[in-house]
Amino acid sequence: MKLRADQSGLRGLPMPLWLQGAVESFQAVAISAFGVLVPIAAVWLTGGFGSLAVDQAARLGGQAWLVIHGVPLRLSGAGMASDGGAAPASSILEFVPLGFALIPFFLSWRAGRRLARASYADTLWQGLVGAAALYSLAGFATAFVCSTPDVSAGVGVSAGIPLIPVVLGLVVGARREAGSWARLIGVEAVDWISRTGQYSRWAGSYVWAVIRAGFVSAVAALGLSAALLAVDLAARWADIATVYEALGSGGVGGAALTFAQLGYAPNLAVWTLGWSSGAGVSLGVGSSASALATAVGPLPPIPVLAAIPTSSVPVASAALVLPVVAGVFGGWWFQRAGEDHFDEWLAIKVPARWFTASVSALVVGALVGLVGGALCAGAAWLAGGSAGIGRFTQLGPNPLWTLVWVGAETAIGAVIGYALAPWLERGQLSRADDVAAKA
Repeated sequence: MKLRADQSGLRGLPMPLWLQGAVESFQAVAISAFGVLVPIAAVWLTGGFGSLAVDQAARLGGQAWLVIHGVPLRLSGAGMASDGGAAPASSILEFVPLGFALIPFFLSWRAGRRLARASYADTLWQGLVGAAALYSLAGFATAFVCSTPDVSAGVGVSAGIPLIPVVLGLVVGARREAGSWARLIGVEAVDWISRTGQYSRWAGSYVWAVIRAGFVSAVAALGLSAALLAVDLAARWADIATVYEALGSGGVGGAALTFAQLGYAPNLAVWTLGWSSGAGVSLGVGSSASALATAVGPLPPIPVLAAIPTSSVPVASAALVLPVVAGVFGGWWFQRAGEDHFDEWLAIKVPARWFTASVSALVVGALVGLVGGALCAGAAWLAGGSAGIGRFTQLGPNPLWTLVWVGAETAIGAVIGYALAPWLERGQLSRADDVAAKA
């Protein structure tokens, strides 16, 4: 297949799709590895790692590359735990910086778009397989080369787990470039839906609208939590600066530490959601923080952790309204989507409008809350983990409690948004009619 320069990077050079996929994947591996190695190399060159040899620094970079892809590392060795007790014979480091995990996803998204431009619907799989195989090989090789007696990673999981963000990025990018599943893989959902009955199509439209409304609620909840996190960081900036000064890490070390904390910024936003919803956030064994009750033990000297409230705040319970507001957005969006076929069916069966409207609102609230809570629970699962040190083997919100708390609060908000949406839309239409009349 003869590719254009903007597709393969090599003008006029014939390249089979599987090889182009491997080349695209190699670029993603190289760029993501470069982003990890540069700050580590900067700290090493300035003596931040003491007498660490160059090969050990390189292995540290490989281990960090595996961590950002979600690969768990086994930490071995005797010593003392951070709380003064004996350290276990081995522990697991499984704490993914979600900000850095987006790097392989977006690089693969770019690769998926380029592969879709270079292939037909029945040949795209060749490029995707080539890209996935090369990335899997890179994970296998990194684990094999960079494992040490103290820090090791399984070659099997290192070959498989990195494929999760990579394959997802490839498929999403290819779908974005193709514009439809029919052009991507030769299958169009519209054709299949057209062969179903009218009631099935209405039910499917209703369920799809509920899922999207739940997604809107989850995104709004995370967005509001990120805003609350930003306000908290600004309010406690003096405490954060004090920790930086106490560490005395210098310019390069401070910049590298800040860079690492930025990688965990999405994790902290999810933690903030767990705190504000009342589900709570675990900060190690025996330590938790939430808007309702807080009991936090000693924390490691990481600057951003100075923003965590270490005691209950009287006005903290007001933060419980954030998931409710997020649910209002979801309920309002569902009403605007115009796919409330359950309410239409119920109105035909039962003439009492006050009853059907109430039941429809409650059903929508429950379903939107379930979807939004499940999505936030998934985010809580991704944002938590184990630092593998002392009592810090339990970090982040509990996914089950996140589902319960965020789901319930989002459901309440969705009912409110569903009920208010007609009045809001009526007000917007009235203003539009007034403007048209004056014109």
